[in-house]
Amino acid sequence: MNKIVLHATDLDGYLKDSDKEKIAHVDELYKKSLYHCSILESASDVMQLEEARKGLVESAGEIGRFLKNICAEEPNIHVYSFETPQQQHGQASRLIAKLRDPLTGHEEFLYYIQRAYEMLFSHVYADAALPTKRSIITKTPVTDPVRNYAVHRIPDVDSFIHNSVMCVMLRGALLPSMILSKEIQEYSSNDFVTPFALFKIKRDDSKKESNMDYILDLDKSYFDLASLNDKDLIFADPMNATGGSLVTIVKYLKDNNVQPRSVKFINVISALKGSLRIARAIEGAEVYTLWMDPVLNDAAYILPGLGDAGDRLNGKDEHDNPRNIIQLVADYGSSITNLYRSQVREIEKTVLEN
Repeated sequence: MNKIVLHATDLDGYLKDSDKEKIAHVDELYKKSLYHCSILESASDVMQLEEARKGLVESAGEIGRFLKNICAEEPNIHVYSFETPQQQHGQASRLIAKLRDPLTGHEEFLYYIQRAYEMLFSHVYADAALPTKRSIITKTPVTDPVRNYAVHRIPDVDSFIHNSVMCVMLRGALLPSMILSKEIQEYSSNDFVTPFALFKIKRDDSKKESNMDYILDLDKSYFDLASLNDKDLIFADPMNATGGSLVTIVKYLKDNNVQPRSVKFINVISALKGSLRIARAIEGAEVYTLWMDPVLNDAAYILPGLGDAGDRLNGKDEHDNPRNIIQLVADYGSSITNLYRSQVREIEKTVLEN
């Protein structure tokens, strides 16, 4: 079997003692939140419920301040709500709240994921390009008294994007990667569509977080090693829980003499532990996340988290009949595939030619 396996114990070997102390401390802080959660779930007394709500808000504030202080010391970990002006925080906070909500249905979940990656693109690329801008001239439908053209100034991101390859960790990261590639195309001066590399990777969910295995299936992956060398590799995954999947892929690439120019991991939600592991394990890698959550449970799910983002984006596969990449794209339907038609063509070409 042509598979690469990374063990959780290998991942933890990258962490510093000080990292482990911070992770342990935030675990203790989060236990207070879990206590208040249990009261909110089970109590019927109005006073108890009000005290639990108050306690949960106070606990969240304490955790947020602690995480912000940690990230202030980590130049390669970027949290949207820690780095952007306070006026913008409400938008991110409300969006994450909608994604967390179990009542947010499939189509609405897709909508909020799209919004999230538009915000992340602006933070990762558009903000970095400023103050450099370029002009775009657009023909409008108005013809009276003459055909009208409009001028718009946008951040000039070309130097940041034209060496990029979109690296997809199948399957939960497929649509977020398409969204981010579309944003790159829209901002580029020449309609640049990122190349794609598709990596079939999963974790062994029969195991616990402490002894998890990460399995890269090379036979079901589609990429060309030579085309990844000296490239800016972009990974877009809604959730960064443990960091294991990214580390497995990048370690495999480097073991095969691929030297990326840069590695960016762009998430909607990251756990502290996964972010620190990536910062320690992959030299120069940068983690960008819309929101940071504090801890993982024993099954390696983020807490408070939002559940299985892959299933909420793509629906569940049948256990004995998982969809291949072409079937997965087809299941998105015409509204999605038409919106991302350039990305779909690039993905199909990647699958058929590798």
